[in-house]
Amino acid sequence: MGKHGTLGFFLGGVVGAAVGVVVGMMLAPRSGAESRAMAADAMNDAWDSAMDTYEQGSRAVADRFTNMRPQVDIATDELRAKVDAARERMEQVRSSLSSQVSSSSTQVASTVKDVADKVNTAIDGISAANTAEATSVSVEDVEHPAED
Repeated sequence: MGKHGTLGFFLGGVVGAAVGVVVGMMLAPRSGAESRAMAADAMNDAWDSAMDTYEQGSRAVADRFTNMRPQVDIATDELRAKVDAARERMEQVRSSLSSQVSSSSTQVASTVKDVADKVNTAIDGISAANTAEATSVSVEDVEHPAED
């Protein structure tokens, strides 16, 4: 029985007892003092019954909560373990990516250096060839015959 069910049952018991007392007083062929005493006894009995019902409902809720707590603790522990495993996997991925990036940057730097060396070698070769051609070129001074 839920919290609202227990409260509804409690209120229903109190209202039912009150209605019973009023109807009993109206229909009873007793004196006023005797009727009032019986009404007080009936109200006390109804109140005791309602309190017993409320206490039983409270105990049932407390028992359910107590029984549910280990399950909640287990679920919390499982969730915590999954979060820890996910963090560990993320750290492994981060470490792996870091080493791959480092390796790739080293390879890129090496490749760039090799290309630069080849370009410099080619430029030196071209410069040497142009210098050789320039030194082999001779300038001849051709005199033009004077025109008389």
